[in-house]
Amino acid sequence: MRRPAGPWPFSGGRLFLTIKGMVSAVLRKITVLGMCLPLVLAAQQMKRGRKYTPPPPTCKITVTVTKATNGKPVENAGVVFHPIRNGKDDGNMELKTNEEGKAVLDVIPIGDTVRLQVIAKGFQTYGADYVLEGPTEEIQVKLNPPGRQYSIYEKHDGSQVGGQDEVTTPASQEGHSQQPH
Repeated sequence: MRRPAGPWPFSGGRLFLTIKGMVSAVLRKITVLGMCLPLVLAAQQMKRGRKYTPPPPTCKITVTVTKATNGKPVENAGVVFHPIRNGKDDGNMELKTNEEGKAVLDVIPIGDTVRLQVIAKGFQTYGADYVLEGPTEEIQVKLNPPGRQYSIYEKHDGSQVGGQDEVTTPASQEGHSQQPH
């Protein structure tokens, strides 16, 4: 039999394969795969695109707001959370207390500081800073009734401002009138 001319191993519908030809074809494929395999593995190890960083663990903060006079819960009080990052206020989140006087928030990371503010009609506003050290934080707030309104026209203990101060006249200036400061 004659071999066909050209690179094709078949001619006229007949396929001519030799063992030597099959071995060389398999060796060529193995060689190509052997050269490409390190490139494929290196590409899989390279990190491309956005790198996922999981969010930090958060603290579940439960604030219970009660009346200081009788300990009953204060419903619908505004509880404002101000996360503090790098010494600056990082926005705020406001929740209302439920019928048990509770407000729950669990989005502030553990280790952060939160400035808590509680506002309710008929009570003094409450405010304090808390460092969130663990996975849960229970905060009890007792609201006081409003205090007496401050007036500059009344005398206050230890103050030189407001009200009538007694004016002492030095002995050398007896004839001159002096006005209070």
